[in-house]
Amino acid sequence: MGDPQHTDEAASALALASEMRVVIGRLNRRLREQAHSSDLTASQKSVLLHLEREGSASITALAKADGVRPQSMGATVSSLQAAGLIASAPHPTDGRQTVLSLTANCRKLMKAGRAAREDWLYRAISSKLTAKEQMKLAQGIALLKRLSEE
Repeated sequence: MGDPQHTDEAASALALASEMRVVIGRLNRRLREQAHSSDLTASQKSVLLHLEREGSASITALAKADGVRPQSMGATVSSLQAAGLIASAPHPTDGRQTVLSLTANCRKLMKAGRAAREDWLYRAISSKLTAKEQMKLAQGIALLKRLSEE
């Protein structure tokens, strides 16, 4: 038979994992509500975040990064261009390709969305948690960082 302490620890870790998934999901929903970007699909958000992190890219590079066909990425890119969130320019060395990048308006909207989410978190933390609880939260964040490391 297995070690009862090990079994209890495994059950406890499983319960923590389940509860953490639910709480993080709820927190993500609240944060999305603050950013007002819920009208974007997951694919569109992925493209915008990729362009922000990695800089300009071709449709082919974006498709490869997202694991989709270039034709599918083309539809996503077209909708983002129509919304004025990304712009295209000729590739500097390959005339057959275009390079996509975020527009200034998109960068402004992303910055405003992040500020709204951080403001909501600040207000929630400062109004709902005592100074001692805020210290515990900081310790919890350190643990979450460890969990998120690869």
